[in-house]
Amino acid sequence: MVSSQTLKGKAMKVKILSEDVNPLLKRKEVIFQVDHNQTGSTPPRLEVKNAIAKLLKADANLVFIKKLKTKTGTRKAVGLANVYDSIEHARLIEPEYIVKRNIPSEKPKEEGKM
Repeated sequence: MVSSQTLKGKAMKVKILSEDVNPLLKRKEVIFQVDHNQTGSTPPRLEVKNAIAKLLKADANLVFIKKLKTKTGTRKAVGLANVYDSIEHARLIEPEYIVKRNIPSEKPKEEGKM
């Protein structure tokens, strides 16, 4: 499977390399590759997460990217993602730091200056 996503006017291609179903943990374990020639740098984790969710026709809240690493000297990143059946299973199994990485960060509210 290959999907092309546009990131602020620049394109990235997401390709699923392997997809295994783990019935014991009630999840799909996906190895993917992101080709980011146009963007230059490794795309943000949340953009990749949304692209994988769209490609697998899953809810983005159920996709957790565990690893995303750009190979040295290339513009290709390889990663590992888990797609759960429910959010309860995800929070039970995934470590807390992985859950925090996959939640969009809220921008701090700026207080008025006097």
